[in-house]
Amino acid sequence: MKKVILSAIAVALTVLGLGSVASVSPAYADVLCPNGKTAPSLDGCEDFSGGSGVFENRDLMNVLTIIINVVVGVVGFIAVAMIVMGGISFATSQGDSSKVAKARNTILYGVVGLVVALLAFAIVNFVLKSIFNA
Repeated sequence: MKKVILSAIAVALTVLGLGSVASVSPAYADVLCPNGKTAPSLDGCEDFSGGSGVFENRDLMNVLTIIINVVVGVVGFIAVAMIVMGGISFATSQGDSSKVAKARNTILYGVVGLVVALLAFAIVNFVLKSIFNA
């Protein structure tokens, strides 16, 4: 039981560490304008007011999309980690039927979690685009 708890803590810390790095880093590369400032594209060099934050100069749709993408990415990463942990558990079960069943359930739940995360991503993006384009 201690190994399972320690493994879950290790996976959670890894996900939090990678998630914090992914959420802080910008998802686009800025262009250096002739006036020395940076802009998301060359078209924005003339009227760019400064700052290069991820949420700056964005409407509600873009902010919600970024937040949802980060959350779904973390959930997907956790699901894949559970699949990997189930695979390792399955490989090291040494034929013990209870360990094999537990490993298969872990893999099954990981796959179900991954499918649910992908469906949630698709549904939420569809709803947001329908609401904000109407």
